[in-house]
Amino acid sequence: MKIKIFLPLACLLSIMLATQSLQAQYARFIESGVVTFEKRVNMYAKIQSRYGKSRSSFMEQALEQYKRTQPQFKSFNYNLAFDGSRTRFWPLNDQTTPSGGFFGDDPSIDMGNTIVTDLLAGQSIGQKSVYEQTYLITDSTRRIQWRITNETREIAGYECRRANALVLDSIYVVAFYTDQIPVSGGPESFTGLPGMILGVALPYENTTYFATKVDDRPVTAKELEAPKKGKAVNYRELRAELEASLKDWGEYAQPIFKAMML
Repeated sequence: MKIKIFLPLACLLSIMLATQSLQAQYARFIESGVVTFEKRVNMYAKIQSRYGKSRSSFMEQALEQYKRTQPQFKSFNYNLAFDGSRTRFWPLNDQTTPSGGFFGDDPSIDMGNTIVTDLLAGQSIGQKSVYEQTYLITDSTRRIQWRITNETREIAGYECRRANALVLDSIYVVAFYTDQIPVSGGPESFTGLPGMILGVALPYENTTYFATKVDDRPVTAKELEAPKKGKAVNYRELRAELEASLKDWGEYAQPIFKAMML
């Protein structure tokens, strides 16, 4: 009787293992395409974090007025084109989210960055603007010391694994990447994981980037074209210029400074 029970179970187990092996063997990996990201900023939390330490009665009233007239989350849409060795991240032209007045016009909320990254050469070209000044930043890609965890979640139909890191000495980053897209890219300047980053959360910056769609297709040369306009600097020169120009702004300058360097 024991033999009669054991044999069917053994056969079933063998079939399951063979099926999993076959699925893994024929799993399709995407090497080029376009990822659409939604960037979301928790405006209520961001405003309270920025102005909470020294809010005047005027600022209190302005914040309450903002909460009565504006939604809690502000959204921005971006695309990330990629092939085997190059990515380009840029804002979509249909950004229709209202500014939200005084608080919503803060450049640290969103700068509409365009960033092209050469993953093989380890170099990036970024176009970033703050107020009237546009910079064209050419430098090596940031080396991020990621700590990969066992936590997983599904994003845009892909199983992703979580990784944590600290950038700019103080910004905590949570990223989710998928090895089904074997390209070590991601939104903004986040790279360096063994697969495409489809989700980024900056908890203390009250900001997230999550993929909403992955379009599996060849990309054009125009979709990977590097920006060309702006004052040419590297990140060291950008840092020095920002520190000089914002030195009289006190604490108010810090979120703008971090957003530009990020």
